Amino acid sequence: MNDAAMIEVSGLGKNFTTPGGVIEVLRGVNLKICAGERVAVVGTSGAGKTTMLHILGGLDRPTSGDVLFEGDNLFALRGAELDAFRNRTVGFVFQFNQLLPEFTAVENVMMPLLIGGARRTDAAQRASAILVEVGLEHRLTHKPGALSGGEQQRVAIARALIREPRLLLADEPTGNLDSRISDEIMLLLNRMHQTRGLTMIIVTHNTSLANSLDRTLRIEDGILAADNLN
Repeated sequence: MNDAAMIEVSGLGKNFTTPGGVIEVLRGVNLKICAGERVAVVGTSGAGKTTMLHILGGLDRPTSGDVLFEGDNLFALRGAELDAFRNRTVGFVFQFNQLLPEFTAVENVMMPLLIGGARRTDAAQRASAILVEVGLEHRLTHKPGALSGGEQQRVAIARALIREPRLLLADEPTGNLDSRISDEIMLLLNRMHQTRGLTMIIVTHNTSLANSLDRTLRIEDGILAADNLN
């Protein structure tokens, strides 16, 4: 980790309009995340954690405030530029891994490369290599339905990292796993951080996972209530 800011957030707010009125999901969030940091985001369900993660990754736009990525206004990007930022710079891991059930592990991991225009043979080689790296050399041709929950999440992590992003965003990556498998995924994420120099922001209810990271942000009712070094 170094002191250079990768992400700077100021006055971040997000509202949703519903039939019952406007809901404030995030309010006046200010934070700085340095390159190479490992940051946990904790809080109760509905506090705004996932919304903030989506905004930091360019999946959603804020209602107010600014998000700077390495000094540049993320939401000055439009259309294809924002798509390129997400595809090249950010890797996403979701709680419900969102693997495509009709495709094998290799084919799922290849997908971001194929979408980016890579040749199929090259994509397959790179996908196989990263699946070996995450410990799934014996599961390359298995479809998600034939994999355990932990194995599915390893495939999802491999898919998130296949384009060598600098920022990894994970939303409850151990949320559906038992404690032993959760510990294995936690160790894998921290190993990927060390070997790849990633910046990681992880939304989690897993206290052990949060404590293994560098900092913990607590979001309560859309407000950054605490920002603590671990």
